[in-house]
Order: sequence, then structure tokens, then C-alpha cells
Amino acid sequence: QVQLVESGGGLVQPVGSLRLSCAASGGIVSMNAMAWYRQAPGNQRELVARRGGSTNYADYVKGRFNISRDNAKNTVYLQMNSLKPEDTAVYYCYAEGVVVVTSLHRRDYWGQGTQVTVSS
Repeated sequence: QVQLVESGGGLVQPVGSLRLSCAASGGIVSMNAMAWYRQAPGNQRELVARRGGSTNYADYVKGRFNISRDNAKNTVYLQMNSLKPEDTAVYYCYAEGVVVVTSLHRRDYWGQGTQVTVSS
């Protein structure tokens, strides 16, 4: 069974930095992409950054956040710099198009989420 385990969230002051990590496990053979989404209270879940064949960022994080991926470890990272209070949200890891050893079908998976709070 595929699991995504996130870490690195917490409380940080404005203009500070945090680094999120997400490790995927469970007999994974390949993945199309890994991404980070976020959801603030009262808002819909939205894409923050995606790393697949190309790299994509939401406009509101360009120049501040960086997504990287270690394919050998099935791990994705999100380096968040110059954090703002409006970045406060639950951040979710997303694995797209996952193939496992027991199945040829591609499926998508979500992590459990990690809270990021930006406040003084």
C-alpha cells in the first residue's frame, strides 16, 4: 500500500523559511510527478508546485518557493523562503500516476498534510 509521509511543517515568523519533505513508499515502481498543494481554512485546495517532466509553480510562490525531487528515494521537497502570513495553510503532498509492483494501473495518492503557520 502506497503511503506518503510529510514532515517539516510548523510555526515560523514572516520572512522566515521552512523546508517540507514528503517520502513515498509501498512498492513503487514509477511516478509521473510529485507535487505540493495547500488548503487554508475556508479555501479550496490549490496547487503550489509540481515536479514532473517539467516544473510548475503557482504565481504567488514564484521566486520564493523551490520544489525538488529525489527520484531514487521517491521523495519531494519544498523549500519555502520569504514566508508570508497568507502562506498559512495545511500543505499536502501529492503523488501522480504511481505504478506499484502489484499492479500495472496508475493511481494518484495524497499525504495526510502538514500544518504551516506564518505568524509573528
